[in-house]
Amino acid sequence: MLNYLHNREKLYWMCQTSGWAFYALINNILELTYKGFDARYIFVYTYLGILGISATHILRLRIKNKKWLTLSLTKLIPKIVLASILSAAFILSVTSLVVFGTGLLELKDFNTGMVMANLVNLSSVVLLWSAIYFFIHYFENLKRSEIERLVWEAAVKDFELKTLKSQLNPHFMFNAMNSIRALIEENPERAKTSLTQLSNIFRYSLRIERTETVPLEDEIKTVEDYLALEKIRYEERLTYSINIDPAIKSIEIPPMMIQTLVENGIKHGISKFPKGGEIFVKANKKDDYAEIIISNTGSLSDEAIKNSKGFGVDNTKQRLNLLYGDKSSFDMVNENGFVNVILKIPPGGRQNESYYS
Repeated sequence: MLNYLHNREKLYWMCQTSGWAFYALINNILELTYKGFDARYIFVYTYLGILGISATHILRLRIKNKKWLTLSLTKLIPKIVLASILSAAFILSVTSLVVFGTGLLELKDFNTGMVMANLVNLSSVVLLWSAIYFFIHYFENLKRSEIERLVWEAAVKDFELKTLKSQLNPHFMFNAMNSIRALIEENPERAKTSLTQLSNIFRYSLRIERTETVPLEDEIKTVEDYLALEKIRYEERLTYSINIDPAIKSIEIPPMMIQTLVENGIKHGISKFPKGGEIFVKANKKDDYAEIIISNTGSLSDEAIKNSKGFGVDNTKQRLNLLYGDKSSFDMVNENGFVNVILKIPPGGRQNESYYS
């Protein structure tokens, strides 16, 4: 912070010196062009430049002390115009005292027209200095506000994502444990396999707390473990298949998104039919995005599809929106005795190391 303030102050003095030096140089060039060489006027304009540095620095201190940067334009403009005129009058007054007091210029060279012309000239220069000063601070404040807004939005987004994930974890864990409870005595070997699958899900669940997205292939491994556990529960009532295009296996998606939709398909679809049903998970590359389809036996009313309440869909929509904005999409449709959830996700996610490696 101290280094930043030091560099900022250094830059200010560089701009001050170079700006007023340029002003003095321009006036000297004009004087040489129209009147020829006169060392007296070179001294006068050089001295004006030095006084300009002092006067505008004093003006800067007043702006900071009186907090003019916080004023509205209607209050600020009159103050700046008046301050510019007073600063110009100060520069002219001190310069006049020096040049006439030392005899550098004679009083016969003094006339009202010259004074007014120089006053307007210097007032305009100080006014320009003020405009540049306020513009720089306005731009910095705008930039600072934008950074603060982005930081705030990122914090809110992070909080919302963590909140949404925390809503998911207990839900699927309890269902998974219920799926293997009956196997403990009936089929110990299969129970061991099921415990390994549940262990995989637990490990995945713990790891996702540290990331917003995961590779599709890692999510699919969890879905496979989950469906294997549910197969124990529903037996022949549940049939499933998973078909993933290898070209998009590394695409980044929100963790537990597909698993939650699969779980909803079983809970609100297959479990309601005495004969059970089927679950299909497909993922393919379509043009410039990945299309993921989760299908389950059943149907939804138009009202249920429209409102999407009670099916975990609202949660998924929020997560997609937080991560991808309008670059992603979510749709639910009834088709030939199946409810299809269609997700479209933009490619280009991070190539994360697999959680199962």
